[in-house]
Amino acid sequence: MKDQRLESRVDTQTIKIQARGAQVYYGTNHAIKDVDVDILDKTVTAFIGPSGCGKSTFLRCLNRMNDTIASCRVEGKITLDDEDIYDPRVDPVQLRARIGMVFQKPNPFPKSIYDNVAYGPKIHGLTRNKAELDAIVESCLRKAALWNEVKDRLAAPGTGLSGGQQQRLCIARAIATSPEVLLMDEPCSALDPIATAQVEELIDELRSQFSVVIVTHSMQQAARVSQRTAFFHLGNLVEYGETGQIFTNPIDPRTESYISGRIG
Repeated sequence: MKDQRLESRVDTQTIKIQARGAQVYYGTNHAIKDVDVDILDKTVTAFIGPSGCGKSTFLRCLNRMNDTIASCRVEGKITLDDEDIYDPRVDPVQLRARIGMVFQKPNPFPKSIYDNVAYGPKIHGLTRNKAELDAIVESCLRKAALWNEVKDRLAAPGTGLSGGQQQRLCIARAIATSPEVLLMDEPCSALDPIATAQVEELIDELRSQFSVVIVTHSMQQAARVSQRTAFFHLGNLVEYGETGQIFTNPIDPRTESYISGRIG
């Protein structure tokens, strides 16, 4: 009965991103095949599956990062709040201000801690003066659970932080443009267990403000941080649903085989 209540509650939530018939080609290679998915607002959605199954490729469709790859072609329809993000009138730079991204390896800019966070608001003209910029930088570093560790050295280079701190700085940078969605491509794979736990705790806090989509190679991480899970295999979205159901009572035998370790 509990699962049904969970499902009915989820079904009433707002759909933030919707994909219908999404296809991705790299030249003649058909990497993503006919994906239909509804990503909910204020929810952590995990993409799981074996290496090379297409989960990161599909994630990068959601903010048009695949536009940067010459051989890549995306077909089908992907919408953000019912607006087609691949419409020729959509500016990818503005789209990426609305859909932020955190990558697998922490990649702070070769700038100060302050300037890493201030960069997005500056280029998008989100502040009118230094006081407003200072407020955004502090707010984002607090949201990323980093402020107390760096508040006395904001002028120091971001590259001088530890790996876990760098990743939290990248999260602060990603949320500085007040995005509606935050994409995370294996954000903990380069981190030690303590830093991973800190980032996972942060992800749980961020979902009160953002729709979070995380690609992870760790099923345990997906089970800990997400409310919805999508299982990809060989470019297909095999199964998508409430995380507890996917892990304890999957519908598709391929999902069950992956969860139990027989494929992957």
